[in-house]
Amino acid sequence: MAKNTVKLLDVVALTVDCPEYNLWRGQVGTVVELLANGAAFEVEFSDRNGRTYESIGLRPEQIMVLHFAPASPDFKPEMVTA
Repeated sequence: MAKNTVKLLDVVALTVDCPEYNLWRGQVGTVVELLANGAAFEVEFSDRNGRTYESIGLRPEQIMVLHFAPASPDFKPEMVTA
């Protein structure tokens, strides 16, 4: 994930398991709050009916932004290691 790419209302996927919240790698949520000046994010997970079933704070290395359009030719992703 490139640095500083997560924004409010971005659709993201978990890159790690969070068994204490019954959330697993690949689950999709929405960024609903920027925490600690963008060092962390409140991500809300909802069912198909739009009902929230979990909302937790996550660090940038725990999520990836999902893109719904082709990337621009000059896009260069950065590798993040946890």
